[in-house]
Amino acid sequence: MMAYRQLDTRNTWQIKHGMSGTRIYKTWHNIRSRCKNPNASKYENYGGKGITICEEWDSSFENFYEWAMENGYEEGLTIDRIDATGNYEPGNCRWATYKEQNNHLSTNHLITFKGETHNITEWAEIVGLSKKCLSERIRRGWEVERALTTSKIDMSNFGNYMKERKSNGV
Repeated sequence: MMAYRQLDTRNTWQIKHGMSGTRIYKTWHNIRSRCKNPNASKYENYGGKGITICEEWDSSFENFYEWAMENGYEEGLTIDRIDATGNYEPGNCRWATYKEQNNHLSTNHLITFKGETHNITEWAEIVGLSKKCLSERIRRGWEVERALTTSKIDMSNFGNYMKERKSNGV
């Protein structure tokens, strides 16, 4: 994977790994940038909050690459920090799908019902509602149990539903 090339006439050498155009290299480069470069667009959410990249990964793409290959890296996955307030380091990172990563955001609204805690997207999948429907119910102040256990009205029969409600005095 590695080859050496001469950088300039002073006989300094640099390792060339031939992977600078790959997705995994860009991931490593972006981690370093958002943790270390105050001019990077996402620095304020990472380095600006004290999130760092461990020395092992910072000093060597090859170290990061080796960890990635041993820990489930596949094209299409993204790096995810298990503890969203923790650093980029082997014990705090994993490879996840975009969906898994979005379910892990610190800004997610978590709901606990019958001893289970999930975000709105996960609960919507569990109870068979759309995320939009469940979010609206919560936003409108529905109690958690009602929001999660009330079935969704089939809008194709909404007119009949309203007529039936009126005839029943509801």
